[in-house]
Amino acid sequence: MTEKNLINRTVKPGADYVRRNSGILIGLLVMVIIVSLISDNFLKTSNILNVFRQISTNAFLAFGMTFVILTGGIDLSVGSVLAFSGVFTAYALANWQLPLWVVIGVALFLSVAVGIFNGAVSAITGIAPFVVTLSTQTIFQGVAKLISNGMPIRVTEQTLVQIGTGYVGPIALPIIYTIAIMFICFLLLNKTKFGRNVYAIGGNRMAAKFAGIKMIRTEVIVYAISGFLSGAAGIVLAGRLSAGSPNTGDGYELDAIAAVVLGGASFTGGVGTIGGTLLGVIVIGVLNNGLNMLNVSSFWQYVAKGIVIFLAVLADVIRKKNQEKKKIKIQLEKKG
Repeated sequence: MTEKNLINRTVKPGADYVRRNSGILIGLLVMVIIVSLISDNFLKTSNILNVFRQISTNAFLAFGMTFVILTGGIDLSVGSVLAFSGVFTAYALANWQLPLWVVIGVALFLSVAVGIFNGAVSAITGIAPFVVTLSTQTIFQGVAKLISNGMPIRVTEQTLVQIGTGYVGPIALPIIYTIAIMFICFLLLNKTKFGRNVYAIGGNRMAAKFAGIKMIRTEVIVYAISGFLSGAAGIVLAGRLSAGSPNTGDGYELDAIAAVVLGGASFTGGVGTIGGTLLGVIVIGVLNNGLNMLNVSSFWQYVAKGIVIFLAVLADVIRKKNQEKKKIKIQLEKKG
Protein backbone atom coordinates (compact mmCIF):
# COMPACT_ATOMS: atom_id res chain seq x y z
CA MET A 1 0.00 0.00 0.00
CA THR A 2 1.38 3.40 -0.99
CA GLU A 3 1.79 6.25 1.47
CA LYS A 4 -0.91 8.22 -0.39
CA ASN A 5 -3.44 5.40 -0.08
CA LEU A 6 -2.61 5.01 3.60
CA ILE A 7 -3.27 8.72 4.19
CA ASN A 8 -6.56 8.51 2.27
CA ARG A 9 -7.71 5.55 4.35
CA THR A 10 -6.71 7.37 7.55
CA VAL A 11 -8.69 10.53 6.81
CA LYS A 12 -11.68 8.88 5.15
CA PRO A 13 -13.76 8.24 8.34
CA GLY A 14 -13.43 11.87 9.46
CA ALA A 15 -14.13 13.22 5.99
CA ASP A 16 -17.16 10.95 5.66
CA TYR A 17 -18.46 12.14 9.04
CA VAL A 18 -18.15 15.78 7.96
CA ARG A 19 -19.84 15.05 4.62
CA ARG A 20 -22.80 13.23 6.18
CA ASN A 21 -23.29 15.93 8.82
CA SER A 22 -22.34 18.96 6.74
CA GLY A 23 -25.78 20.57 7.11
CA ILE A 24 -25.91 20.47 10.90
CA LEU A 25 -22.22 21.45 11.17
CA ILE A 26 -22.85 24.55 9.06
CA GLY A 27 -25.95 25.37 11.12
CA LEU A 28 -23.98 24.95 14.35
CA LEU A 29 -21.17 27.17 13.07
CA VAL A 30 -23.61 29.90 12.04
CA MET A 31 -25.32 29.71 15.43
CA VAL A 32 -21.99 29.97 17.29
CA ILE A 33 -20.90 32.96 15.19
CA ILE A 34 -24.19 34.83 15.73
CA VAL A 35 -24.28 34.25 19.50
CA SER A 36 -20.58 35.05 19.95
CA LEU A 37 -21.02 38.34 18.08
CA ILE A 38 -23.92 39.33 20.34
CA SER A 39 -22.42 38.05 23.61
CA ASP A 40 -18.73 38.44 24.47
CA ASN A 41 -18.95 35.74 27.14
CA PHE A 42 -20.16 32.92 24.90
CA LEU A 43 -16.76 31.73 23.63
CA LYS A 44 -15.05 31.90 27.01
CA THR A 45 -13.58 28.55 28.05
CA SER A 46 -15.62 28.51 31.26
CA ASN A 47 -18.87 28.94 29.32
CA ILE A 48 -17.97 26.31 26.70
CA LEU A 49 -17.21 23.79 29.45
CA ASN A 50 -20.45 24.79 31.15
CA VAL A 51 -22.39 24.11 27.92
CA PHE A 52 -20.89 20.63 27.65
CA ARG A 53 -21.66 19.95 31.31
CA GLN A 54 -25.26 21.07 30.83
CA ILE A 55 -25.83 18.97 27.70
CA SER A 56 -24.70 15.78 29.44
CA THR A 57 -28.22 15.05 30.67
CA ASN A 58 -29.73 15.41 27.21
CA ALA A 59 -26.86 13.37 25.77
CA PHE A 60 -27.71 10.41 28.04
CA LEU A 61 -31.34 10.51 26.93
CA ALA A 62 -30.58 11.18 23.26
CA PHE A 63 -28.12 8.28 22.97
CA GLY A 64 -30.78 5.94 24.31
CA MET A 65 -33.39 7.53 22.06
CA THR A 66 -31.14 6.92 19.05
CA PHE A 67 -31.42 3.15 19.53
CA VAL A 68 -35.20 3.42 19.82
CA ILE A 69 -35.69 5.66 16.79
CA LEU A 70 -33.38 3.47 14.70
CA THR A 71 -35.89 0.64 15.13
CA GLY A 72 -38.72 2.93 14.03
CA GLY A 73 -39.99 3.42 17.59
CA ILE A 74 -40.11 6.30 20.05
CA ASP A 75 -39.75 6.59 23.83
CA LEU A 76 -41.75 9.40 25.43
CA SER A 77 -41.10 8.09 28.95
CA VAL A 78 -37.43 9.13 29.22
CA GLY A 79 -38.11 12.39 31.07
CA SER A 80 -40.43 10.73 33.58
CA VAL A 81 -38.00 7.86 34.17
CA LEU A 82 -35.24 10.42 34.74
CA ALA A 83 -37.39 12.24 37.32
CA PHE A 84 -38.46 8.99 38.99
CA SER A 85 -34.87 7.73 39.22
CA GLY A 86 -33.65 10.95 40.81
CA VAL A 87 -36.57 11.16 43.25
CA PHE A 88 -36.30 7.49 44.19
CA THR A 89 -32.55 7.81 44.82
CA ALA A 90 -32.97 10.91 46.99
CA TYR A 91 -35.91 9.38 48.91
CA ALA A 92 -34.17 6.06 49.54
CA LEU A 93 -31.00 7.75 50.81
CA ALA A 94 -33.01 10.00 53.11
CA ASN A 95 -35.34 7.35 54.55
CA TRP A 96 -33.95 3.82 54.18
CA GLN A 97 -30.35 4.24 55.35
CA LEU A 98 -29.07 1.99 52.56
CA PRO A 99 -25.58 2.14 51.05
CA LEU A 100 -25.34 4.44 48.05
CA TRP A 101 -24.33 1.68 45.64
CA VAL A 102 -27.42 -0.36 46.61
CA VAL A 103 -29.74 2.60 46.07
CA ILE A 104 -28.18 3.40 42.69
CA GLY A 105 -28.39 -0.27 41.69
CA VAL A 106 -32.09 -0.47 42.57
CA ALA A 107 -32.85 2.84 40.79
CA LEU A 108 -31.13 1.60 37.63
CA PHE A 109 -32.85 -1.79 37.88
CA LEU A 110 -36.27 -0.13 38.09
CA SER A 111 -35.42 2.18 35.18
CA VAL A 112 -34.37 -0.78 33.04
CA ALA A 113 -37.57 -2.58 34.06
CA VAL A 114 -39.62 0.33 32.68
CA GLY A 115 -37.70 0.10 29.42
CA ILE A 116 -38.23 -3.67 29.22
CA PHE A 117 -41.95 -3.16 29.82
CA ASN A 118 -42.12 -0.54 27.05
CA GLY A 119 -40.28 -2.75 24.58
CA ALA A 120 -42.06 -5.99 25.45
CA VAL A 121 -45.58 -4.56 25.34
CA SER A 122 -44.91 -2.76 22.06
CA ALA A 123 -43.17 -5.70 20.37
CA ILE A 124 -45.50 -8.47 21.58
CA THR A 125 -48.89 -6.76 21.36
CA GLY A 126 -48.21 -4.50 18.38
CA ILE A 127 -49.41 -1.43 20.28
CA ALA A 128 -47.67 1.64 18.90
CA PRO A 129 -44.61 2.67 20.96
CA PHE A 130 -46.02 6.20 21.07
CA VAL A 131 -49.05 4.95 23.02
CA VAL A 132 -47.13 2.58 25.30
CA THR A 133 -44.45 5.09 26.27
CA LEU A 134 -46.97 7.91 26.63
CA SER A 135 -48.73 5.71 29.20
CA THR A 136 -45.55 4.96 31.15
CA GLN A 137 -44.59 8.64 30.93
CA THR A 138 -47.82 9.59 32.69
CA ILE A 139 -47.57 6.74 35.21
CA PHE A 140 -44.05 7.58 36.34
CA GLN A 141 -44.75 11.30 36.44
CA GLY A 142 -47.39 10.37 38.99
CA VAL A 143 -45.15 7.90 40.86
CA ALA A 144 -42.35 10.48 41.17
CA LYS A 145 -44.81 13.02 42.59
CA LEU A 146 -46.34 10.47 44.95
CA ILE A 147 -42.93 9.54 46.36
CA SER A 148 -41.92 13.17 46.85
CA ASN A 149 -45.35 14.68 47.58
CA GLY A 150 -44.68 16.95 44.63
CA MET A 151 -41.67 18.58 46.32
CA PRO A 152 -37.90 18.24 45.74
CA ILE A 153 -36.12 15.86 48.12
CA ARG A 154 -32.76 17.16 49.27
CA VAL A 155 -29.68 15.01 48.72
CA THR A 156 -27.26 15.10 51.65
CA GLU A 157 -25.11 12.14 50.56
CA GLN A 158 -21.90 13.87 49.52
CA THR A 159 -20.68 10.97 47.39
CA LEU A 160 -23.77 11.32 45.19
CA VAL A 161 -23.29 15.10 45.05
CA GLN A 162 -19.70 14.48 43.98
CA ILE A 163 -20.90 12.14 41.22
CA GLY A 164 -22.90 15.01 39.75
CA THR A 165 -20.62 17.96 40.51
CA GLY A 166 -17.08 16.55 40.64
CA TYR A 167 -14.22 17.43 38.29
CA VAL A 168 -11.16 15.74 36.87
CA GLY A 169 -8.90 18.74 36.35
CA PRO A 170 -11.03 21.34 34.52
CA ILE A 171 -13.39 18.70 33.08
CA ALA A 172 -16.68 18.05 34.89
CA LEU A 173 -17.45 14.38 35.61
CA PRO A 174 -20.76 14.46 33.66
CA ILE A 175 -18.74 15.33 30.52
CA ILE A 176 -16.52 12.29 31.10
CA TYR A 177 -19.59 10.07 31.60
CA THR A 178 -21.01 11.39 28.32
CA ILE A 179 -17.85 10.59 26.38
CA ALA A 180 -17.70 7.07 27.85
CA ILE A 181 -21.37 6.35 27.10
CA MET A 182 -21.04 7.74 23.57
CA PHE A 183 -18.09 5.43 22.91
CA ILE A 184 -19.95 2.37 24.24
CA CYS A 185 -23.08 3.19 22.23
CA PHE A 186 -20.97 3.71 19.10
CA LEU A 187 -19.39 0.28 19.53
CA LEU A 188 -22.77 -1.36 20.14
CA LEU A 189 -24.27 0.08 16.97
CA ASN A 190 -21.30 -0.27 14.66
CA LYS A 191 -19.25 -3.23 15.86
CA THR A 192 -21.79 -5.80 17.05
CA LYS A 193 -24.42 -8.10 15.59
CA PHE A 194 -26.96 -6.42 17.86
CA GLY A 195 -26.25 -3.06 16.19
CA ARG A 196 -26.70 -4.54 12.72
CA ASN A 197 -30.00 -6.03 13.85
CA VAL A 198 -31.17 -2.63 15.11
CA TYR A 199 -30.50 -1.03 11.73
CA ALA A 200 -32.07 -3.98 9.91
CA ILE A 201 -35.32 -3.78 11.91
CA GLY A 202 -35.63 -0.04 11.27
CA GLY A 203 -34.70 -0.39 7.61
CA ASN A 204 -37.18 -3.12 6.73
CA ARG A 205 -39.06 -4.97 9.46
CA MET A 206 -40.44 -7.66 7.18
CA ALA A 207 -37.04 -8.42 5.64
CA ALA A 208 -35.46 -8.48 9.11
CA LYS A 209 -38.07 -10.97 10.29
CA PHE A 210 -37.49 -13.28 7.31
CA ALA A 211 -33.74 -12.98 7.87
CA GLY A 212 -34.19 -14.66 11.24
CA ILE A 213 -33.53 -11.63 13.44
CA LYS A 214 -35.08 -12.01 16.89
CA MET A 215 -37.31 -8.97 16.69
CA ILE A 216 -38.85 -9.02 20.16
CA ARG A 217 -35.55 -9.58 21.97
CA THR A 218 -33.80 -6.84 20.01
CA GLU A 219 -36.55 -4.29 20.62
CA VAL A 220 -36.75 -5.13 24.33
CA ILE A 221 -32.99 -4.59 24.65
CA VAL A 222 -33.27 -1.28 22.77
CA TYR A 223 -35.89 0.07 25.17
CA ALA A 224 -33.97 -1.34 28.14
CA ILE A 225 -30.93 0.68 27.04
CA SER A 226 -33.11 3.79 26.84
CA GLY A 227 -34.48 3.09 30.32
CA PHE A 228 -31.00 2.51 31.77
CA LEU A 229 -29.59 5.74 30.34
CA SER A 230 -32.65 7.69 31.52
CA GLY A 231 -32.22 6.30 35.03
CA ALA A 232 -28.49 7.07 35.00
CA ALA A 233 -29.22 10.63 33.85
CA GLY A 234 -31.66 11.06 36.75
CA ILE A 235 -29.07 9.90 39.29
CA VAL A 236 -26.33 12.18 37.96
CA LEU A 237 -28.73 15.12 37.75
CA ALA A 238 -29.93 14.55 41.32
CA GLY A 239 -26.31 14.71 42.43
CA ARG A 240 -25.67 17.83 40.39
CA LEU A 241 -28.73 19.62 41.77
CA SER A 242 -28.31 18.13 45.27
CA ALA A 243 -31.99 17.17 45.07
CA GLY A 244 -34.37 14.76 43.44
CA SER A 245 -37.25 16.73 41.94
CA PRO A 246 -40.37 15.24 40.29
CA ASN A 247 -40.43 18.10 37.79
CA THR A 248 -36.86 17.87 36.49
CA GLY A 249 -37.76 15.67 33.50
CA ASP A 250 -40.58 17.82 32.12
CA GLY A 251 -40.07 18.25 28.38
CA TYR A 252 -36.75 16.39 28.33
CA GLU A 253 -38.09 13.82 25.88
CA LEU A 254 -38.61 16.62 23.33
CA ASP A 255 -34.99 17.75 23.61
CA ALA A 256 -33.81 14.16 23.20
CA ILE A 257 -35.99 13.55 20.14
CA ALA A 258 -34.93 16.88 18.65
CA ALA A 259 -31.25 16.03 19.11
CA VAL A 260 -31.63 12.64 17.42
CA VAL A 261 -33.59 14.00 14.46
CA LEU A 262 -31.25 16.98 14.08
CA GLY A 263 -28.40 14.48 14.00
CA GLY A 264 -29.80 12.95 10.82
CA ALA A 265 -31.88 10.07 12.16
CA SER A 266 -35.11 9.18 10.41
CA PHE A 267 -38.37 8.79 12.33
CA THR A 268 -39.18 5.74 10.23
CA GLY A 269 -36.03 3.98 11.39
CA GLY A 270 -32.90 2.52 9.88
CA VAL A 271 -31.02 5.81 9.49
CA GLY A 272 -28.99 7.57 12.17
CA THR A 273 -25.68 7.58 14.03
CA ILE A 274 -24.40 8.25 17.53
CA GLY A 275 -22.01 10.86 16.12
CA GLY A 276 -24.89 12.66 14.47
CA THR A 277 -26.88 12.57 17.70
CA LEU A 278 -23.96 14.13 19.55
CA LEU A 279 -24.02 17.03 17.10
CA GLY A 280 -27.77 17.36 17.63
CA VAL A 281 -27.25 17.48 21.40
CA ILE A 282 -24.61 20.18 20.99
CA VAL A 283 -26.92 22.25 18.76
CA ILE A 284 -29.72 22.06 21.34
CA GLY A 285 -27.25 22.93 24.11
CA VAL A 286 -25.79 25.91 22.23
CA LEU A 287 -29.31 27.08 21.37
CA ASN A 288 -30.40 26.93 25.03
CA ASN A 289 -27.22 28.56 26.32
CA GLY A 290 -27.25 31.27 23.67
CA LEU A 291 -30.89 32.17 24.28
CA ASN A 292 -30.24 32.29 28.04
CA MET A 293 -27.24 34.58 27.55
CA LEU A 294 -29.40 36.81 25.38
CA ASN A 295 -32.04 36.88 28.14
CA VAL A 296 -34.68 35.38 25.88
CA SER A 297 -37.81 34.25 27.73
CA SER A 298 -38.07 30.52 28.41
CA PHE A 299 -41.43 30.59 26.63
CA TRP A 300 -39.73 31.73 23.42
CA GLN A 301 -37.13 29.02 23.91
CA TYR A 302 -39.88 26.41 23.62
CA VAL A 303 -41.03 28.10 20.40
CA ALA A 304 -37.48 28.06 19.01
CA LYS A 305 -36.97 24.36 19.80
CA GLY A 306 -40.34 23.52 18.30
CA ILE A 307 -39.36 25.26 15.08
CA VAL A 308 -36.03 23.41 15.05
CA ILE A 309 -37.79 20.04 15.43
CA PHE A 310 -40.26 20.89 12.66
CA LEU A 311 -37.50 21.94 10.26
CA ALA A 312 -35.50 18.79 11.06
CA VAL A 313 -38.48 16.53 10.34
CA LEU A 314 -39.29 18.50 7.17
CA ALA A 315 -35.69 18.07 5.99
CA ASP A 316 -35.95 14.33 6.66
CA VAL A 317 -39.15 14.07 4.59
CA ILE A 318 -37.62 16.03 1.70
CA ARG A 319 -34.45 13.92 1.83
CA LYS A 320 -36.47 10.71 1.65
CA LYS A 321 -38.53 11.94 -1.30
CA ASN A 322 -35.36 12.87 -3.16
CA GLN A 323 -33.89 9.44 -2.45
CA GLU A 324 -37.02 7.75 -3.77
CA LYS A 325 -36.91 9.87 -6.94
CA LYS A 326 -33.27 8.91 -7.48
CA LYS A 327 -34.08 5.22 -7.05
CA ILE A 328 -36.95 5.42 -9.54
CA LYS A 329 -34.76 7.32 -12.00
CA ILE A 330 -31.98 4.72 -11.74
CA GLN A 331 -34.47 1.87 -12.24
CA LEU A 332 -35.95 3.57 -15.32
CA GLU A 333 -32.48 4.14 -16.77
CA LYS A 334 -31.61 0.47 -16.26
CA LYS A 335 -34.82 -0.63 -18.01
CA GLY A 336 -34.24 1.84 -20.81
